[in-house]
Parts: sequence; structure tokens; C-alpha cells
Amino acid sequence: MNLDKDSALVVFSGGQDSTTCLFWAKRHFKHVCALTFKYGQKHVLEIEQAKEIARIADVPIEVMDVSFISGLSSGCSLTDNSIEMDEDKPADAPPNTFVPGRNLFFLSIAAVYAREKGCMNLVTGVSQTDYSGYPDCRDSFIRSLNVSLNLSMDEQFVIHTPLMWLDKCETWALADELGVFDLVRTKTLTCYNGIIGDGCGECPACKLRRRGLEQYLRLS
Repeated sequence: MNLDKDSALVVFSGGQDSTTCLFWAKRHFKHVCALTFKYGQKHVLEIEQAKEIARIADVPIEVMDVSFISGLSSGCSLTDNSIEMDEDKPADAPPNTFVPGRNLFFLSIAAVYAREKGCMNLVTGVSQTDYSGYPDCRDSFIRSLNVSLNLSMDEQFVIHTPLMWLDKCETWALADELGVFDLVRTKTLTCYNGIIGDGCGECPACKLRRRGLEQYLRLS
């Protein structure tokens, strides 16, 4: 199958990082589409936000149900209401907001979907700089998976990670440079407690986002 080098599929959650990547993709590729996953997360509102942001961006979006992912392992506070969220990363393990295999499944499924769409490029918002202890956000994992996906389907996908070496301050700067600072600030859902925009201010995701925002506003 001939893949279109001018087409990109964005793995899209409707959060700060993936929204920034969506607009990055629109700048760099002629044809952009988005794929959002329902994986058993507590806050399905993020799926509705993803749809709304995709509408604003004029990007076609599909939502795919992969709820089996949350059933493969226990102990994740993002999929189990009975588990209290880790406030800080444990010293000897990822935080309990880590969903084992999530990015492995997301990108593998996205590659198959992209192949059917004729898309060569996959875009994801993972970052090793601010990766919060999630092993599947590291550059080494993405590079390894890119090779494996190409070997498995005999294709030449390229996984793009625009935020890999950016901290949250630099991610805000990129959103501003792309002209979507206000949209990212007010429309995205990054908060682990399911509050749109600036969020609850207390969960680890909100604290990381807020620190980066305050740093960027001081510098700008």
C-alpha cells in the first residue's frame, strides 16, 4: 500500500499536549485526521472535548472503543474510582495514574488505522522531559515501536513527537506560536479530576500544567 507522506493521523485525547500536536500537524501536513480512544477512563468528558476541538480545528475525528485496555490490569486511579490518586511519583514505580500498555496499544492501533487511511505519519503528544514517570512516554520506546510497526506491516510509518524534548513552559510557547494559546488554555481537558481549562489545580497533571503556564507568562 502506498502511504501519503502529506497525511498525518494524530492520536488525540483533547488534552493540552495532544491539542498542541493537532495544530502542529495542521501546520506541517496537508491532510490531518484525529483518532480518539475510549479506554475506560473515568472522565468521558475528555472525549466530548476532543470532538469539540477537532470541530474547531476542522479536522475529521473518529472515536474508537478500546475499553479492554483498562480491564487488563488493576490499580490505575484513572480507570478505577475506588483508588485514590497518587499525589507524587513513587520512588520505585510509575504513579498509579499510569495505564499499562496504553501508548503501546494506542499507537499500534493507530498505525493499522492509518494504513487503511493511507497515512504515513503518526503524531503523538508524549514527552520524556515532563513524562511523569510513564515508561511509554520515553523516546527510546517510541523509536523502538516505530521500527516494530514498520516491520510488522512492511510499511514506512513515521511517528512524530513534537513535544518529546519540551517542558510544559515550552509546550505553552509552542501553542502560542501556533496561534492556539487561548484555545488550549480554555478548551482542553488535562485535569485528572475532569475539569476543563485550568482544571482543579490540585492533581499532578494540573500542577505540572500550571507551573509551565506561570513560567511561560513570566517570560512572555
